[in-house]
Amino acid sequence: MKIVSVDCMVIDSGDPCKGRNTWNPVIIRINTDEGISGYGEVGVAYGKAYRSGFGIIQDFGEVILGEDPMKIEKIWEKLYRNTFWGLGGGTIISAGMSAVDIALWDIKGKALGVPVYELLGGKTNDRLRTYASQIQFGWGVERVVPERDLMIRPEDYAAVTKKVMEEGYTAVKVDPIALSLQEPDGKGPWKKTGVLSDLQVHTAFERVAAIRETGGKDLDIIIELHSYTDTISAVQLGRRLEDLNIYYYEEPAHPLNNKNMLEIHRKLNMPIASGERIYGRTGFRPFLEDRSLQVVQPDICLCGGLSEAKKICDMASAYDCAAQIHVCGSPISKAAALQIEAVLPNFLIHEHHGWALHPDCRKTCIHDYQPVNGYYEVPDRPGIGQELCPDTIEKAVKVTIK
Repeated sequence: MKIVSVDCMVIDSGDPCKGRNTWNPVIIRINTDEGISGYGEVGVAYGKAYRSGFGIIQDFGEVILGEDPMKIEKIWEKLYRNTFWGLGGGTIISAGMSAVDIALWDIKGKALGVPVYELLGGKTNDRLRTYASQIQFGWGVERVVPERDLMIRPEDYAAVTKKVMEEGYTAVKVDPIALSLQEPDGKGPWKKTGVLSDLQVHTAFERVAAIRETGGKDLDIIIELHSYTDTISAVQLGRRLEDLNIYYYEEPAHPLNNKNMLEIHRKLNMPIASGERIYGRTGFRPFLEDRSLQVVQPDICLCGGLSEAKKICDMASAYDCAAQIHVCGSPISKAAALQIEAVLPNFLIHEHHGWALHPDCRKTCIHDYQPVNGYYEVPDRPGIGQELCPDTIEKAVKVTIK
């Protein structure tokens, strides 16, 4: 079997961000001479990097033409060592390698007629507990608060918590300082580094307290800070939130500074999590060695693909560190994440981002995997178990390398 062409696509999946951010999933399809194609994703659907992601898979597509797609490790090493920039890593290089790697695993699974989880060692987890992610933006297509989408007041957070719990979730993730008190758009002048004002800390506490009161002791609350905070503000805020029994504290400081994470860990009584902006085994190594993280969150579309994520999570297991795949992309990203999470003995919980509920996003692929009562069943279709719809491909901005 040989790789004969590579389709590089930017797909149209609507506006799930509701104007707050860009949303441009970048997808690769690797095609073989035996008619088997595999799909992967560059993990930059959000933020400001999709054009770079679109370009890198065109460059890497040229490198892998003619290769045997079953030799996944060989191709990974070729991209890593023979492209010059592979050894340097970073967001776009690692994301491009990730997309290629996921697509190769998809091909291999399809060629052998088995889901990828069988190739990675087989299931450890039959069902994956799932949390509702980023509830400060509401939840679902219908507004939680009739007059706006964003959660501003504590009672808004109570309402969205009630909504997700009615759907069966027993865990939520929230950024309690992402939105200011300025209504209706929440884009007021919050300062998130250094010493926070009493108003900010009080506002964050009241929002999380409303979630805790509504959810009760059986609801797990994950605090997300997106690295907007620094060591000073993260410790200040964390100390105020500790008594609310936080499941873990995500990206409280710069994502590549393990010493800052370690200081926060030592000063707070809650697990620290990070990973979506940490790349490869070498990137995670210092965080594991100094035990500054207790939950690793590699994004398989950013960290180096399924191959590298498995190695990262296995490394984490040696340090008694839990693993959760970061998921914030198209249904291709989600499907691949479910495959690896089924395998991991140190799996903690699956992320279900609110953007994944958007109808336009869901209809880009042929299968619509959604959790039921707060749990995902792991798909058992060959490969990653997901493909773009023909209509999605037709509408995509596409460049074919052949």
